[in-house]
Amino acid sequence: MDYCLENGTCTQRDICIMTIETEMSQGTPPVSAGRVLLVDDEANILSALRRLLRMRGYEVFSANSGAEGLAMLEREKVDVVISDMKMPEMTGAEFLERTFSKWPDVKRILLTGHSDVNLTIAAINRGKIWRYIAKPWDEEDLVLTIQQAIAHRHLMFENARLLSLTQSQNEELKSLNTTLEARVNERTQQLQQALKTLRQSFVNSVQVFSNMIEMRGGVLAGHSRRVAEHARSVAKHFGLEEAEVQEIFLAALLHDIGKLGLSDEAIERPFNSLGPKLRAEVMKHPARGELLLMPIEQLAGVAMLIRYHHEQFDGGGYPSGKSGIEIPLGSRILSVVNDYDALQLGLMSERRLTRAEALRYLVENRGKRYDPSVVDAFSAVLAKANPEEFVEMPLRPASLQPGYRLTRDLLHREGYLLLAKDHVLSANEIAQLTRLEAVEANPITVYVAT
Repeated sequence: MDYCLENGTCTQRDICIMTIETEMSQGTPPVSAGRVLLVDDEANILSALRRLLRMRGYEVFSANSGAEGLAMLEREKVDVVISDMKMPEMTGAEFLERTFSKWPDVKRILLTGHSDVNLTIAAINRGKIWRYIAKPWDEEDLVLTIQQAIAHRHLMFENARLLSLTQSQNEELKSLNTTLEARVNERTQQLQQALKTLRQSFVNSVQVFSNMIEMRGGVLAGHSRRVAEHARSVAKHFGLEEAEVQEIFLAALLHDIGKLGLSDEAIERPFNSLGPKLRAEVMKHPARGELLLMPIEQLAGVAMLIRYHHEQFDGGGYPSGKSGIEIPLGSRILSVVNDYDALQLGLMSERRLTRAEALRYLVENRGKRYDPSVVDAFSAVLAKANPEEFVEMPLRPASLQPGYRLTRDLLHREGYLLLAKDHVLSANEIAQLTRLEAVEANPITVYVAT
């Protein structure tokens, strides 16, 4: 390599170059500022450019023609190509164009002494040249141009790397999100199943307690289960939330748990036939049931419903004498459905009532013992569940619905006909019957089928 001028005199710049070469020969090469390929058919230009760039820390390769330059690019990776415009066999424009087509990321600088602007512009367009520098060049301007070219190239590589990294991370994140979503769904399903199993186990435990109550006496066998099914149906008829429906269902299963300490006589004999002492003991069972269940946190609401399930709408019940909406709705539902089954078992009176008679008893005591809205809801539930068995229903005007058909003639208390058998009620007729009952202050019972 040339380190001195052609006349043999070494300049300060040549000394710097020699220092760099010496360091490289000693195994401690300086950090390269970049790799540059010089292509020119004039040896003195190549020599001058080599000295300039090596002094600035660049690793320099050179070629005397475009063909040699292409061959060099096949062997070496470079950052920048500086090519002369006018060369034999292959012009600089052609060389840079071919460079672009195969190594588009290499920055291309055209070195030209031509004054024809159009040729220069054409060369720039064909070879997608980064910059062009006119001869004679300014050294600082040339070095700055190379620095900018390399910096831009590195920036493009970094952008490409970051873009690739971002895309890769996005794909990983997308995959992770998909996997995570699947795992969350799987875990959610597991938890839901576990919760469902836990709830079912809890209900099963309550049913075991309920069965223990019913085992005390043959007359009570199946009583709590029937009451619970009716209570759940009425609660759903009211459109209550599932949690409220479940609470009422559990309270119905356990409503007689306070009777566990009672004698067989107190449990099996009709309430109306008991003596004062036994009757007083029986009347304590709602409060006892509440006390038994209160230690179980999950049954606190159930315990409250059990305490008030023998309260009456008119305030004549026990143990607290509550009335109207002071009584929880769940307790009002339990009062109706429990008495409906108890009347058929003979637990309230000496004679066992039929289903129709038990329903008639509930209707006749609307607004007295029982919440009218609950009686009406229960009547509708029974009619829907057993359309054949409950063809005839004794209802008060407030419980009637348009479309109900009379199963008997409806007579005024003075004996004249109001509506004939098989007549289908309208909303207007129901309103008139409701007003008539209120004006005359005399209950009206209408026998209908849905």
